[in-house]
Amino acid sequence: MQPQDFAAFWPVFRAVVSARETYAFDPDMDEQAAYRLWCEAPLETWLAEDGGELLGSYFLKANAAGPGGHVGNCGYMVAEAARGRGVARALCEHSQLRARERGFLALQFNSVVATNEAAVALWRKLGFDVVGRLPRAYSHAVHGLVDCLVMYKWLGEADTPAMPEPVKLIGRKNIEATVSRRRRRD
Repeated sequence: MQPQDFAAFWPVFRAVVSARETYAFDPDMDEQAAYRLWCEAPLETWLAEDGGELLGSYFLKANAAGPGGHVGNCGYMVAEAARGRGVARALCEHSQLRARERGFLALQFNSVVATNEAAVALWRKLGFDVVGRLPRAYSHAVHGLVDCLVMYKWLGEADTPAMPEPVKLIGRKNIEATVSRRRRRD
């Protein structure tokens, strides 16, 4: 997304963030800081439009670096006037395709506000599982402290290799016998 595109998206971003219902971004953030966060920090950012009407946007980035770099992360925002029209579904489906093309094997959403029932239901329909719950992790403008969900979807091949065999541990008695045995000095 280019700066001129973000200028058109900025009212959507500001409305979503200032509502304090879904994103843990500073509601007093200015447009430049928002652009850096939404467009410069991620690997890529996409806009959804229909006949010049801005519908929404998403970003795609790595969720972690190094050994965790195969897991991607996305954030989605939909204009209020476009809600209920399948925009979030289209953005999420597109982001999964882009994530695969970028080499990500999974997507993880780190902080889905549990009271955002429409998003939770949609992500579940699209194959995301709730893998964690963060109690009272979000200060919601209406509901106060509410939980956040960690949601995850594997994008790689279904027949992934099994986990390696666990290391066989020596029983406690065997360890004591081994450790307590005095070594002979030559």
